Amino acid sequence: MDQQDASSAPGDGAAADEARRAALIDSIPSVDESTPLAAQLAADARRRIDLSGRRFERPATTRILTVANQKGGVGKTTTTVNLAAALAQAGATVLVIDNDPQGNASTALGIDHRAGTPSTYEVLVEDEELAAVVQQSSRIPRLWGAPATIDLSGAEIELVSLVARENRLRNAIDAYLRHREDQGLDRLDYVFIDCPPSLGLLTVNAFVAAREVLIPIQCEYYALEGLSQLLKNVQLIKNHLNPALHVSTILLTMYDARTNLAQQVAAEVREHFPAQTLRTTVPRSVRISEAPSHGQTVMTYDPGSTGALSYLAAARELAERGAPATSDPGARAPQPVTKEN
Repeated sequence: MDQQDASSAPGDGAAADEARRAALIDSIPSVDESTPLAAQLAADARRRIDLSGRRFERPATTRILTVANQKGGVGKTTTTVNLAAALAQAGATVLVIDNDPQGNASTALGIDHRAGTPSTYEVLVEDEELAAVVQQSSRIPRLWGAPATIDLSGAEIELVSLVARENRLRNAIDAYLRHREDQGLDRLDYVFIDCPPSLGLLTVNAFVAAREVLIPIQCEYYALEGLSQLLKNVQLIKNHLNPALHVSTILLTMYDARTNLAQQVAAEVREHFPAQTLRTTVPRSVRISEAPSHGQTVMTYDPGSTGALSYLAAARELAERGAPATSDPGARAPQPVTKEN
């Protein structure tokens, strides 16, 4: 192969791959919504062909995202670990910091978080270096996790009397990024911080440490209540502690297109936050719920499932969007929709 052929080969290969994917997608027969199961299977097949084996573009600098919503049960932890796993599988180097005393993110990542394990508690309260607590995922080599243990449940009280209590997680992350650079390790592309369902000091530390806020919103009644307070807290942190903080991403979770309620919630969120809301929605999925009981994310537990493909699509969209230059965390929060079956 001469020099000209060699230089053009990578581009030609990418074009051929895209053409192959497009041809395979076009070969899948169209199915209307009168047969929902067949329509879902066809949609999954198209998404699987489009996303399988892709490498997402890496960000120019490390993106630090806090996944927060003070309402429980909206999919914060599930979103954190599955987006992180999807991005790591697509070539990014990702760290998940479990900042929730329940330790559910640690369970899903399959990392040790028994009592006595070095964890985010030691980082926040005892000034331990983050490098000393981070563990590598055994299933996804580019995925790392900082576990949470039961000790973290007392951190809210212990942090009150500490100096610079709001900045402790940010300082630890900054030191860890420098440590990786000094050791010649791969630069982290993403840091995800999983928060408890509250707006206490653990969540404040996560807001101060991050540049972006990712809000999962459950597509059900009352899901939008409390969002206004969350946005006000983000604005307070932005004004007084972290000028770079902004709401960059909203992900609709537990979406069921068969119900009017889910469609109404989605429409409300997209109307009020058009720039931040991802096109991808995550459906209710038994496979997503089962995965943590096996110490896995759904990305490794059942990578071909609808839930895994949805999180992979959301991760791709997150990677392509990058960090928006301008976002308005003080945007008017939508009102809860009328309950309807």
